[in-house]
Amino acid sequence: MSFIVAIDGPAGCGKGTITKILASKLNLVNIDTGAMYRCVALEALRKNVLESDIEGLKKLLESIDIKIAEKDNKPQYILNEEDVTEAIRSPEVDSVVAKYAAVKIVRDKLTPMQRKIGNEKDSIMEGRDIGTVVFPNADVKIFLDCSLEERARRRYKQNLEKGINESYEEVLDGMIKRHKLETEREIAPFVKAEDSILVDSTHMSIEEVVNEIEKIIRRKRND
Repeated sequence: MSFIVAIDGPAGCGKGTITKILASKLNLVNIDTGAMYRCVALEALRKNVLESDIEGLKKLLESIDIKIAEKDNKPQYILNEEDVTEAIRSPEVDSVVAKYAAVKIVRDKLTPMQRKIGNEKDSIMEGRDIGTVVFPNADVKIFLDCSLEERARRRYKQNLEKGINESYEEVLDGMIKRHKLETEREIAPFVKAEDSILVDSTHMSIEEVVNEIEKIIRRKRND
């Protein structure tokens, strides 16, 4: 039986960075479920399939192939044999991914894929509904939170480093809209699992967050 760590939290709270570090330190497979939804959103954008076009999405999902690989000790996302690791992080995908993630047939396609990956090896899985839907019986559940303003500041800084020209105000507005979509959707709304442990990273360094969550995981592993 595999050991599962579920890390849920809103966009920009540091899940990706924290999860990568913990995966390396604790020899866990790093799975970013949000990246899988981004792959669907990217493919839909490329094929001009709206989230409201259920028949179009059905056809898209029948032929889509998503793989998670590793390159230079970093996760690599392969969409239909193409490396889209950078492409799925574009502002265009950012602005629509929550809409596609709210569609039942999309979640019905990806959730079993996520469970299959997690059940194969000891894993640390990040997303929005890992502890509530994908792995409600995860060995460790963490809800990583952060103030909205700090999340926007961090994402804005990341965008600058990647050469993405988007103002802080635009990033903040996008996060507000996305949070509203994710928390109000009918299918798997974004909520904190009752038995998850809250870690607020607003005033914490990356190292402090990693150390706190690492202690929680090691305690559980040693039980």
